[in-house]
Amino acid sequence: MAEPLALYVHWPFCVSKCPYCDFNSHVRESVDQAVWRDALLADLRHEAALLPGRTVGSIFFGGGTPSLMPPATVAAVIAAAEEAWGLTSDVEITLEANPNSVEVANFADLAAAGVNRVSIGVQSFDSEVLEFLGRAHSEDEARRAIATAQEHFARVSFDLIYARPGQSMAAWENELAGALAFGTDHLSLYQLTIEPGTRFATLAAKGDLTIPDGDTAADLFDMTQAMTRAAGLPRYEVSNHARVGQESRHNLAYWRYADYAGVGPGAHGRRLGQATERHKKPENFISAVDRNGHGLKVESDLPAAERATEAMLMGLRLTEGIDLARIEARSGLAREAFVDAAAVARLAKQGLVTQDGDRLMVTGDGILLLDSILSEVVRTG
Repeated sequence: MAEPLALYVHWPFCVSKCPYCDFNSHVRESVDQAVWRDALLADLRHEAALLPGRTVGSIFFGGGTPSLMPPATVAAVIAAAEEAWGLTSDVEITLEANPNSVEVANFADLAAAGVNRVSIGVQSFDSEVLEFLGRAHSEDEARRAIATAQEHFARVSFDLIYARPGQSMAAWENELAGALAFGTDHLSLYQLTIEPGTRFATLAAKGDLTIPDGDTAADLFDMTQAMTRAAGLPRYEVSNHARVGQESRHNLAYWRYADYAGVGPGAHGRRLGQATERHKKPENFISAVDRNGHGLKVESDLPAAERATEAMLMGLRLTEGIDLARIEARSGLAREAFVDAAAVARLAKQGLVTQDGDRLMVTGDGILLLDSILSEVVRTG
């Protein structure tokens, strides 16, 4: 029996563009909702025809701002996935939402449409920080959004951004304590990074924006781990924390290198050893669907070595680490081709990784050095 499939659906539209964001998001004065519903459904049906005999274990509506989607469109996509593939009895259906009042007003209808998990882009509970981050909601709206979500959805997560310019340990401790007090079963806690091509990157290049140095960021990270562990939400991935059993199953599919179908503008997929990518610009996506019946731009076979490398890079982000035997089975390569055993032994002596049979993990001490560990352990040649 093939593993359940993960389905990602991209909604590309936002009310405004945040200065730190490098996602495929676009601001448009108007959106033809009927055209977009039909295009997403056509793209989904095309993908389903290429992945027969599977059931869907998770659906993730990402963006952009998917909470701007009409609930009827969300319901239509879920129904199309069920018709094309079938859904597991415990399917996880997540939708990303902003805390703006107009979007929160849709929560009841989104729950009725089939969404059973919501991920809210709070980012901060401080009004000055929200303005700095270009967010269009207030701190009161953020608190109301979480409370309303908890009324309508069985599972609620929200995002916060920390390691911001000038942020003190005490300020983050206070903000994180307030976040944990909501009692959600999942939190995504991201350190602010300067992504190329964003407005923040322009400000940083001018010297008008400076984020905390490595030592300060490490101290903030360590405090974050201690507080979330104490609250029963240990880290299961670099930036993601959950009660045991409440991890995002959709994101685990990515990190465990399972098959996932991506539909909608710019969506990526991994389909039976192939990499897929849709047209990014909304207008180009719609044109492609009109022309071809799907939005595919790239469809290429991934060499075995590249599949193994991707599985390593994704899997070592997880606290559980990777199953080397699984990567061997999925790539067709012996582990010697993608793991540097000497590097693993050296890093294990330093307490940065551990290996137990087929299971290779980065330790808590090693996670802050993840990029350098990956460069040493993962063989890409």
